[in-house]
Amino acid sequence: MKSKWENKWLRAVLPALLIHCSIGTVYCWSLFKADIAYYIDKPLGQVEWAFSLAIFVLGMSAAFGGKFVEKDIHKSSLYSTIFFIVGMVGTGFFIYQKSLIGIFICYGIIMGIGLGIGYLTPVKTLMLWFIDQKGLATGLAVAGFGLAKVIASPLMQALLGPATAEGVLVDPTRVYKMFFILAGIYLVLMMIGHVLIKKPDGWVEEESSSLVFHYAAVLKNKTFIGIWVMFYINITCGLALIAQEKAMLAAVGFGAIGLVSSLTAVFNAGGRLFYSAWADRLQDRNMIYKVVFISTILAMVATVGFDAFNNNLAIFIIVLLCVINAGYGGGFSNLPTLLADRFGLKYISTVHGLALSAWAFAGLSGNQLSAFILEKTGSYEMLLYILIAMFLVATLVSIFVVKPGMVELEQEEAAKNVAVN
Repeated sequence: MKSKWENKWLRAVLPALLIHCSIGTVYCWSLFKADIAYYIDKPLGQVEWAFSLAIFVLGMSAAFGGKFVEKDIHKSSLYSTIFFIVGMVGTGFFIYQKSLIGIFICYGIIMGIGLGIGYLTPVKTLMLWFIDQKGLATGLAVAGFGLAKVIASPLMQALLGPATAEGVLVDPTRVYKMFFILAGIYLVLMMIGHVLIKKPDGWVEEESSSLVFHYAAVLKNKTFIGIWVMFYINITCGLALIAQEKAMLAAVGFGAIGLVSSLTAVFNAGGRLFYSAWADRLQDRNMIYKVVFISTILAMVATVGFDAFNNNLAIFIIVLLCVINAGYGGGFSNLPTLLADRFGLKYISTVHGLALSAWAFAGLSGNQLSAFILEKTGSYEMLLYILIAMFLVATLVSIFVVKPGMVELEQEEAAKNVAVN
């Protein structure tokens, strides 16, 4: 019994955390994006597209890489390590070369592929080891993705060194040197994860000669479409509000923005673990999404209702940011287990990958949505009203579209008629 417990944590949870805590540092982008823009002498708005591209490629590589992950988790963990590390080293090199296109290719595309494959790799393995506590297992791993920012931020700031009163690094060359150092650290961590990760002994994928998996069976399925829409709205609205975190707090005169940033990061990671572990106790994991959407709507209504932006009631904004970060993280951690409940474990990496394409499109639309609304209206209240409407749509989808019950993905192969002369 002890050996089995040790195997669970050594062969599934630890490698998942090592991989996700490494690739999750993509969310540290805000810490050094301005330093990159200054060093290569390009507008920050242009440099920002490297991050948007990385998230888009993450989602799309997950969508198309699911079958590859299903076949061999050791290859997928190795490939994710190679792409991620090469992307980091390349980013450092092209910052040194002051090439924005090179940064787009390395940080956005190459590293993005490593992110997508790496994000998928541990998920099915965790659910196989923790068959009765799938939510807890995936929550632990995905929490690692959220905690990566908390863990890596102090290290990155130490590597970047002090800045002048104008916010410019005393030694601007540290920004590209940081990528080389981090690449070495994450190479070690991800390789350990690659060596350790293993499916349970005796697990054999079911084979069938007459039944085959079809992508169309998923993409046309009403339940999958509903889950995709819920997930897309949750990420888009989450990013739209999280992107305005600093500006919203500044608008109400709150000074300790760094403290709130750390607090919301903890809620993001905590939400991933709390909501997924709670879902293990529920008959239908879809209930978690209803809780996330309704609690977020209530927090937004309370913020608008108490007129926080005019009366400097920063506490309502901080509570709202904590709620939306927890729901944002919880949406990620519950996605693979909800999909497993609806579509089974056999093709979960493929189905999960397809669903993560919502992350790709939300990564492009979330920040831009809030920027567009604020540009046109100049009102944070209007932003909240629009996000409330979007979360109401997500709630209705959760209630009326994502119904309980398993969905059959395999279909009979068409019989081949062979004419014999």
